[in-house]
Amino acid sequence: MGDSLPNLRRLALHANKLSGPIPASINNASQLSELILQVNSFTGPIPSFASCSFLTLFVLSENNLTAAPEMEFLSSLTNSQYLQVLQISNNPLLGGVLPNSVANLSQSLEFFLAQNTSIRGVIPSQVGNLSNLIELNLFGNQLNGSIPATIGDLKNLGRLALVSNNLQGSIPLELCQMSGLAELYLSNNELEGPIPECLGVMQRLRVVEFDSNKLNSAITPNFWNLEDLGGLNLSSNYLSGQISSQIGNLKAINQIDFSFNLFSGDIPSSIDHCQSLENLILSNNKFGGSIPKSLGNMKGLTKLDLSNNSFTGLIPKSLQDLKFLEYFNVSYNRLEGEIPNGSRFSNFTASSFVHNSALCGEARFEVPPCAQVEGGAKSKSVDRLMKYILPPLFSAMVVVIIVVILIRRHKLVQGRIPDSTSLGNSWRIISYIELLRATDSFSETNLLGRGSFGSVFKGIFDDGLNFAVKVFNIELEGGDKSFETESRILSTIRHRNLVRVIGCCTNMEFKALILPFMSNGSLEKWLYSDNYCADILQLMNISIDVALALEYLHHGNTFPVVHCDIKPSNVLLDEDMAARIADFGIAKLFDEGEVIIHTKTLATIGYAAPEYGSQGKVSTSADVYSFGIMLLEMFTRKKPTDDMFGGEMSLKEWVSEALEANEINQVAAHALLSEEDRHFDMKVNWMISVFELAMKR
Repeated sequence: MGDSLPNLRRLALHANKLSGPIPASINNASQLSELILQVNSFTGPIPSFASCSFLTLFVLSENNLTAAPEMEFLSSLTNSQYLQVLQISNNPLLGGVLPNSVANLSQSLEFFLAQNTSIRGVIPSQVGNLSNLIELNLFGNQLNGSIPATIGDLKNLGRLALVSNNLQGSIPLELCQMSGLAELYLSNNELEGPIPECLGVMQRLRVVEFDSNKLNSAITPNFWNLEDLGGLNLSSNYLSGQISSQIGNLKAINQIDFSFNLFSGDIPSSIDHCQSLENLILSNNKFGGSIPKSLGNMKGLTKLDLSNNSFTGLIPKSLQDLKFLEYFNVSYNRLEGEIPNGSRFSNFTASSFVHNSALCGEARFEVPPCAQVEGGAKSKSVDRLMKYILPPLFSAMVVVIIVVILIRRHKLVQGRIPDSTSLGNSWRIISYIELLRATDSFSETNLLGRGSFGSVFKGIFDDGLNFAVKVFNIELEGGDKSFETESRILSTIRHRNLVRVIGCCTNMEFKALILPFMSNGSLEKWLYSDNYCADILQLMNISIDVALALEYLHHGNTFPVVHCDIKPSNVLLDEDMAARIADFGIAKLFDEGEVIIHTKTLATIGYAAPEYGSQGKVSTSADVYSFGIMLLEMFTRKKPTDDMFGGEMSLKEWVSEALEANEINQVAAHALLSEEDRHFDMKVNWMISVFELAMKR
């Protein structure tokens, strides 16, 4: 084939039923850029590709290919200096060893995927030379030795998977140098020693799986600061100590598995702050104390396994409120009292409750029936409380409230300078005088921007803290309500991709929120200002940050929050270019069971979902629609209200037509795509993925 097609640039035969060896003559196709042969039945050794110096994609996964012990084909690929993807997963390479020559692979290499290939030996220390790797996957091989410290040089690595090998030694501290690491999979090895304390500062971590090793430390305290961690599996180790009350900081956590360890102490009641948690597995440890009632607040919990511990006391009735609970196990503990029988508990069997001290309940649980408790005396006490004690107590409280209101009103009449108050326990108490001094009396030189219901100014406190103050124009219709809405919502949510509140200053005549100063301004500035220009990777990261924030607002709280005005000017960027959603002035906090509400407050034209603009229907889907429009705007640098859009043509239709015509480079922002860029094709594929995602809503 290579002899007859010397100018062949792309060979894609994937997902067929081809068999036999890969012809060695393909090496003669020296112009070959993409070789894609995965999901076939090719056999025999992988030939040399020493002449294919223009290769960018080398994908041979899911065949029956073999290699010589020295894996010469890998060494031959060192001539391919544009190689971006090397994928040989799921081939029986018959125990080949990774050669030291991997250090000479292309500096453009971003994906090295070789899971389930029977590779043996050690991971060469030279792997640290592949400085642009995004994913290194060596899952399911026969690797031994230690994880080389040089792996910490892979600063751009987002996913490291070394699961199911025979790796030994400790987890190297150098892993913490990988600032972009999001997913870390080290399960099913023979690693020992402590969990590195420095992992707690790696704020990009989303998944950590260290299960089935020999780790033997407590969990370092700063590990609980990983607010965006979605999955944590530490099962089947020798870990000990107690679970910190700071576990409630893991707002985005979806899975926690600490089973088969030596953990002790109570389950902190603050665990109910993990509102995204679905699976909580703490079985086979030394936990004790009572099962916290707060577990009943975790509405999304589907699996709860507390078996084989030393829990005492009652099974909380609050667990009956877990409407999605599918698996529940408290067997082999010291529990007593009645087994709840409402809601999902009607689906559980006796095996969930065996070997406890003194449980009682229905016969199907194979426990004794509960004794009847007389309630007459208790009822009389309650009647007496309601009849003789509560009325005078209530009256006294009313008198106190009236007196406080009169005193405050008297102070207002005497001096018209607004007082300060704090709407949240952690908010800073800031006086009106402090704000005047810090903002130079709200001068125009400190003005950062104006919105529908007020203005934002920059200020500096006496202690040197830079801040932004949002002053609401309460004389405008809706201004007062906007302040109340934003205060209420911002005091109940917390996420690294949402703007937080430092404090407030509020009175009948003045209302303001004190916010952190975002040194990089708004996303809108980075899209349209001549002095600022975000590249494609920065925009991708910003998109992910906004998506994480919306996921938290919609699904990470007991009641969903709909922002109602997602657009570039409401996305602020901190000093690290991390995005934070701001301006909750027209947001809606849904009550239990609500999925759609109606409003008369309109969002920004061009970003509002059709049902929002025409019928005033607000839902989480409306935010998703606005997010999709914003994605299109970010990567086209075209506002949805641009003059070119009108009548039948909209921003969405414009991009849709380009997708259908396979002319995405015609709509993508010129600053993001350049045909001279050696990564042009890869970036086009990124763009297509983003645009297709945006079109989903």
